[in-house]
Amino acid sequence: MAKDKTIYTCNACGGTTPRWLGKCPNCGAWNSLIESVPEAASGGKNRLSAPQGYAGLANAQPVTPLSAIEAQDVARTPSGIEELDRVLGGGVVEGGVVLIGGDPGIGKSTLLLQAMDALQRAGLPTLYVTGEESGAQVALRSRRLGIDGSQVNLLAEIQLEKILATVEATQPAVVVIDSIQTMYSDQLTSAPGSVAQVRECAAHLTRMAKGTGITVILVGHVTKEGALAGPRVLEHMVDTVLYFEGDTHSPHRLVRAIKNRFGAVNEIGVFAMTEKGLKGVSNPSAIFLSQHAEPVPGSCVMVTLEGTRPLLVEIQALVDGGGPAPRRLSVGLDKDRLAMLLAVLNRHAGVACADQDVFVNAVGGVRIGEPAADLAVMLSITSSLRGKALPKGFIAFGEVGLAGEVRPAPRGQDRLKEAAKLGFTVAVVPKANAPKKPIHGLTLHAVERVDEAMNIVRAMG
Repeated sequence: MAKDKTIYTCNACGGTTPRWLGKCPNCGAWNSLIESVPEAASGGKNRLSAPQGYAGLANAQPVTPLSAIEAQDVARTPSGIEELDRVLGGGVVEGGVVLIGGDPGIGKSTLLLQAMDALQRAGLPTLYVTGEESGAQVALRSRRLGIDGSQVNLLAEIQLEKILATVEATQPAVVVIDSIQTMYSDQLTSAPGSVAQVRECAAHLTRMAKGTGITVILVGHVTKEGALAGPRVLEHMVDTVLYFEGDTHSPHRLVRAIKNRFGAVNEIGVFAMTEKGLKGVSNPSAIFLSQHAEPVPGSCVMVTLEGTRPLLVEIQALVDGGGPAPRRLSVGLDKDRLAMLLAVLNRHAGVACADQDVFVNAVGGVRIGEPAADLAVMLSITSSLRGKALPKGFIAFGEVGLAGEVRPAPRGQDRLKEAAKLGFTVAVVPKANAPKKPIHGLTLHAVERVDEAMNIVRAMG
């Protein structure tokens, strides 16, 4: 009996090869090839062109100049959870497809169950499709969350064709697929979770959403590297990509928008995990600030910008005597940028740390990717090295260049107003960010170079 022919498919790009290789020849990913059975020929007819019980994307349209096309803002329906609406850009969009990913047990299903219940109570018909749990398990979770008498429709199913038939019969406004990796289509022979199945199911669900105006929310698994599992084409097909971040040992969670065709990217929503589910945090700056009775050496507060939201984050530094190979370690900040800032400190501010261990941490588990943290990092390192604390109510922000200049940060006015609102009284900022009108209760020191900032701080202490 002839052996069935097999191929090897890349989990990262979907490319195929007839034999196993350590490195994918198409995208260069390592250890990403998985054995699978090739699909049988389908007679040349595109699977997506077959009627699936829903209308096509749109009828053929003539070529039209942009100026002649009527455009209007998309209507949004608030989900009932303010922090989630902030990340989505104001609420769910009719016909929008949202992909949300995160580590196992971080709270994806909990958040979506709460959102579906809020939408149902607001009068929108909803459908929650679970492929990982039974209906009884989801019902038990809803009882634990205190969602009594919920009218959210539940379907425990993993076959795509049955899900599409149910959607056509019930006509919900919002559908949750938990998760896309458990779904499979009868038109393919590969196992659920394979590259082909994930791509096929996502394509059909996206086409259904665009053809009927139903909002589809897909839950996606993540790999051990923290990226969404499956082919990258999955992220290109959807309208919005959200990442659920946070430490399972901490009660706080961040939902970050990586892609959003209907709103701003890099927006974040801050949640706290409680016995009754996820609750939005109205003042997230309080999470990222340590509660010191008195100022301590090595601590400097900065104002970072997450989307449209200014957040106050405490930067902590510890400089300790090192050996022949001093360590540079940063948590929440780029370690390569830390090495660059130490070199700038040595050359342009006369602060030498070449023989010292330097540890830098952003409090609260937040990750800061913008260069506006440079000045706060350098001041916290200097404070730890001198053993003298910065003044109470002190903040700083600004980008530092290799020549020692302090460059402005975007939306400096909003940052300063947020700091003043939370009671901060002294600020060292780039000269270009100095406001034309003084901000009540805030003493500003505008600097152009790193050595100026160091001299000002030394004069304060």
